[in-house]
Amino acid sequence: MAWLSPLLWPFLRVLAVFTSAPVFSMRAFPLRTKIGLAFLVAVCAQAALPPQPVIALDSGAAAGAVLQQVGIGLMIGFAVRLVFVAIELAGEVVGLQMGLNYASFFDPASNSQSSAVARFYGNITMLLFVVANGHLMVLMATLQSFQSFPVDGSFLQAVQQMQLHRLGSGIFASALWIALPLVALLMFVNLTMGVISRVAPQMNIYAVGFPVTITVGLLGITATLPMLEQPMLTLLQQAMDLFAPR
Repeated sequence: MAWLSPLLWPFLRVLAVFTSAPVFSMRAFPLRTKIGLAFLVAVCAQAALPPQPVIALDSGAAAGAVLQQVGIGLMIGFAVRLVFVAIELAGEVVGLQMGLNYASFFDPASNSQSSAVARFYGNITMLLFVVANGHLMVLMATLQSFQSFPVDGSFLQAVQQMQLHRLGSGIFASALWIALPLVALLMFVNLTMGVISRVAPQMNIYAVGFPVTITVGLLGITATLPMLEQPMLTLLQQAMDLFAPR
């Protein structure tokens, strides 16, 4: 167990992260590759990890330690997933204002219906996540979590220290801030269409307003999309700070 413990507990925590975090948990990522990569990360991180406790696998403490590693790993992945959900929520709000929420389809990744705009924002966020080395930030946060939450089997105490619920409220508020410029722009367009319909009642505002709203919305997305990187990195950093040493 003295040889096995330094590898077993990091391996379980990293594997749980790979099971729940975006990009790592994709179905295109084979299960054997996840297991092999988690073992490789556990081996390569030995120099940076604190000494791991030696716990016999046939004892009751081992079950608590396994529960703690899996739970903390799932929480790290869930925190990263919240960042993606926030930006997808911004896309849902924008799609609702554009009138494109009817163009929804089944998303096998989340087993739910998602609109075209929200899915587009989700794909862009995934590309930004990889390009900005977000996957490395997640691995660093996982390794740093061994200093904040050492292997002692106290899973409930770790949940109390994380306070993950505060991150959820802040992230959903940030989603509305991300969507705010386009929402304001589209509301102005709708107000303009309303004034035109009052000035020229003979004009079919439904035939004119829908193409105008779609066009303005697409132009607004094109203009604001380059500014999406900074909010995404800020939200990701806030999520990873929950697991950094205090």
